[in-house]
Amino acid sequence: MPSLSRLDPALRSLFTGYLIIIGLGLLMSFGQILLTHGMADGKLGLSVDDVVYSYYGNREGSRLETKLQGSMKLMADEQTRAALVQWVRKGSPEAEWDARIGKLVAENCTRCHGVIPGIPDYTQYAGIKTVTEIDEGATVPTLARVSHIHLFGIAFIFFFVCGIFTMAEGVPSLLRVTVVAFPYVFLGIDVFSWWATKWVPSAAYLTVLAGTGYALSSGFMILTSLWQMWRPGRSKKDA
Repeated sequence: MPSLSRLDPALRSLFTGYLIIIGLGLLMSFGQILLTHGMADGKLGLSVDDVVYSYYGNREGSRLETKLQGSMKLMADEQTRAALVQWVRKGSPEAEWDARIGKLVAENCTRCHGVIPGIPDYTQYAGIKTVTEIDEGATVPTLARVSHIHLFGIAFIFFFVCGIFTMAEGVPSLLRVTVVAFPYVFLGIDVFSWWATKWVPSAAYLTVLAGTGYALSSGFMILTSLWQMWRPGRSKKDA
């Protein structure tokens, strides 16, 4: 098997570009998680509570309230959020929607809700009414859609990251096998934990475990591979 330190320069450039872009993509995905799931409890930073609110829901209130106090908190001012929460707690009457609430929603929400497919349409009363009920977290259709995207997409990404890492030299065999297997193990745990948290909130700890495993295994493989391809002092023989 070829080693990373002895690859043709063109292949090293190809692998380097791929690993850097994938590494940046993983960082961006982490940032996106912080700004969406990480705001589910209204505080920046990912916690077990964020995972519970995202998948199990906050069953003491509506989905709209949870979003307004969490990931959508920055999308409207405090006065608007308070008016929407008060309207929901009154039973979200349609008369008030026509008189006042509909205008507030149009000014603050419909730039996305009503334009982006797959999220509730707030341009009509019937669309927003669906999220004024008790927040039971992610729906089964949403979980199915996100699960199949993750299973296909992430597995495909790690196939190449792991494939490049297998050409690293000096890595003990047991460690090599373990690190290559980890992304797939944690991918399975991650997706399973979403479904489990939907019904058992304590399963959210598995989601945190899986995310930590992703970060450590991918970071180790990417950095090790880049180091071996471009480490200082590579001899002409290595090249």
